[in-house]
Amino acid sequence: MKASEKFKTAIESYLTEKAQKDTAFAPALAKQSKNLESCFHYIFGEVKKTGECAFDNQEIFDMAVKYYTDDTIGTPAPVHCRVAVSPPVKADLFSTAPAVSETPIQKTEQPKPVKPAAQTLTLFDL
Repeated sequence: MKASEKFKTAIESYLTEKAQKDTAFAPALAKQSKNLESCFHYIFGEVKKTGECAFDNQEIFDMAVKYYTDDTIGTPAPVHCRVAVSPPVKADLFSTAPAVSETPIQKTEQPKPVKPAAQTLTLFDL
């Protein structure tokens, strides 16, 4: 399985940025026994184990970091799959609400209010 260029770029950029900000992670990324292609295979294998088909970006990035920091992870076997990368959708106050179904709603008839019987009015009621 070859990862898409968008996927490769996203993982590589994240790991490089993390290594620049986190001095404890930088040596892990520089290990000779670890490489980006094996990192992809590790991620694909972990995703396959879960049986789910959608993940948050941070979950995938965390798997990549674990691959580089966990020395018990060897060279994972390749997994045949497809990867789709999509940018997260940011909600704002001005975006429209999802469309409402136009299925007609069956209305029930409301009971008519019962008028009280004729009353005798007194001087105080006027």
